[in-house]
Amino acid sequence: MKIGVSTDSGSGITQAAGKELGIRVVPMPFRIDGEEYFEDINITREEFFDKLQHDAEVSTSQPGMEDLMRVWDELLEDNDQVVHVPLTSGLSGATQTAIMLSHDEKYEGRVFVPDDRGVSVTQRQAAVNATLLAARGYDGARIMEILNRDHDRNQIYIGVDTLKYLKKGGRITPMAAAIGTLLHIKPVLGITNGGKLDSYTKVRTSKMVRDAIIKGLKTELAGRLQDPEGRNCYVCSAYTDNPEQAAEFAEELKEAFPNRLNDEIIVNPLSLLISCHIGQNGLGAAVIERTPELME
Repeated sequence: MKIGVSTDSGSGITQAAGKELGIRVVPMPFRIDGEEYFEDINITREEFFDKLQHDAEVSTSQPGMEDLMRVWDELLEDNDQVVHVPLTSGLSGATQTAIMLSHDEKYEGRVFVPDDRGVSVTQRQAAVNATLLAARGYDGARIMEILNRDHDRNQIYIGVDTLKYLKKGGRITPMAAAIGTLLHIKPVLGITNGGKLDSYTKVRTSKMVRDAIIKGLKTELAGRLQDPEGRNCYVCSAYTDNPEQAAEFAEELKEAFPNRLNDEIIVNPLSLLISCHIGQNGLGAAVIERTPELME
């Protein structure tokens, strides 16, 4: 049985990377000053952050049903089933829309949509895992079960350099943003077990952001994941617009987690969809437990 895999651009997988990985990427739209854009389609990362720098108004949306169905239809031409890995339901309605569509008569029993609760590098790994499980002979229904089962076997933290975009997105009140800006507060956010964005801690310097992220990941490894040294976990990093900062942070992560599963720290840009809420100089890291079915 041949299984096709798709995801959306919330995963941070570009169109070019998707071709290399064998994963179709449905671009999620966002609006800048009232005009619709699609990452990697009609706007570059450089253009996006230039518009942010010039105080453009940004907002996010979910992919149109037609775009999603077109990708599934194309995949089903060459595959028996499709597994679609969407952005966490805690941040977007895209998951529920995709699940609803998968139960349409046309796709019932052929398209499977897990809610892996992932975003950025955690969603990316779930999509990659789907391709690896398919290569081992698992069908769409079983892959969906595995991804749903493992939805809480990871943790990601993201440091925010400015409160401006959280305020615009309604994540914090204007008063809290004003006070936080005055006090030079930099929040560190966590994607919780339910796939929602919550406050983890608040610090005042970029160094403290990095230290807080590492501390949080170590706490998760020692506690919930029961793997203090991360021997069975991938360590990943993500950023908005500062790859040099991310590369330096990757070196810190290597020292902090010397016994991690992956030799090299995976570093990927956060999708523009997520960057709409984070802004410039956003920096994050995650630990992702290896799926048991992929251990052998």
